[in-house]
Amino acid sequence: MTEACEYAFVDHAANLVENPFYGSFPEEENQQEASLEPQHEGQRHDREYNLCGIVGHSSALKRVLRNVATVAPTDSTVLILGETGTGKELVARAIHGLGHRRSRSFVKVNCAAIPSGLLESELFGHEKGAFTGALARKIGRFDLAHEGTLLLDEIGDVPLELQPKLLRVLQEQEFERLGSLQTVRVNTRLVAATSRDLSQLVEEGEFRSDLFYRLNVFPLRVPPLRERVEDIPLLVHYFVEKLAGRMKKHIEVIPEECLEALTRYPWPGNIRELQNFVERSVILTPGRVLQAPVSELQYATAPAGTRLITLEEAERAHILEALRRSNGLVGGAKGAALRLGVRRTTLAYKMKKLGISRQRL
Repeated sequence: MTEACEYAFVDHAANLVENPFYGSFPEEENQQEASLEPQHEGQRHDREYNLCGIVGHSSALKRVLRNVATVAPTDSTVLILGETGTGKELVARAIHGLGHRRSRSFVKVNCAAIPSGLLESELFGHEKGAFTGALARKIGRFDLAHEGTLLLDEIGDVPLELQPKLLRVLQEQEFERLGSLQTVRVNTRLVAATSRDLSQLVEEGEFRSDLFYRLNVFPLRVPPLRERVEDIPLLVHYFVEKLAGRMKKHIEVIPEECLEALTRYPWPGNIRELQNFVERSVILTPGRVLQAPVSELQYATAPAGTRLITLEEAERAHILEALRRSNGLVGGAKGAALRLGVRRTTLAYKMKKLGISRQRL
């Protein structure tokens, strides 16, 4: 975290609304910078709008950053909510970097990326011989984040059987490693993030209510890109400058019609999708004017006069189609749950809620 970042948030939190963005990625300060020339005065892209990778000046983003500035100096647990690709990890890093633990470790765990059988060892560590393959003692992520911050990304994917142990370490700041009876005490600040609806998971019996309430101390919702469209031109300029410098290209102009097309697109994958599109555009650009393949963007619009179906209708139709393709199977390797990317119990709950019966397929 650069001194400029700390200055903007810690010493001048009240000034956040008027001038919230300073600094840059610390590891990128010495990179070659491309010279971009916006085609009209409103397309500003300078570092005034960049706080350690969080780029923008929309009112929706400013609300988030005000809350970040408020909660960062405390040790309270923060629950970051938002769709995939909205930048939840950057917000978590800002919370760590603006708090009194910023000189200590920031440790991240993606709970969805680690097999459920290994997640307990990853979080809490294990002793030698605790299980087959445990050839040496391993320190867990809670240990590594002692006196620092631990980000549990996609916390909604933590297995139900592991949640009581997670609840204990949050409440008591103590745990036992696998294969050990010795209690380990830690002083770790927890920041959790998820793209799932935890309250719905509680209703479905897949997430403990007491753990949810313990995590939900200070919820922070990161808005999707469609709620902060005024930030899209700034993000495009930022990504073009960053990526062009990395690829040693000299892109100086972004056509206004290109920015208008990118601003109209809803970006279901949010900032991650926008960054990937800009990277492809930079790769395809041979000269000084950005060549963005805007014709590739598929606009999900309905013809005029067409009634839009409700979300419940769309969800029901989608589940029915997955069940038909799976010959009525819900779980298993060839089941509809795997096709839809949800757990079997989640799909069963939704089927019951929507009145879907396999016998009628």
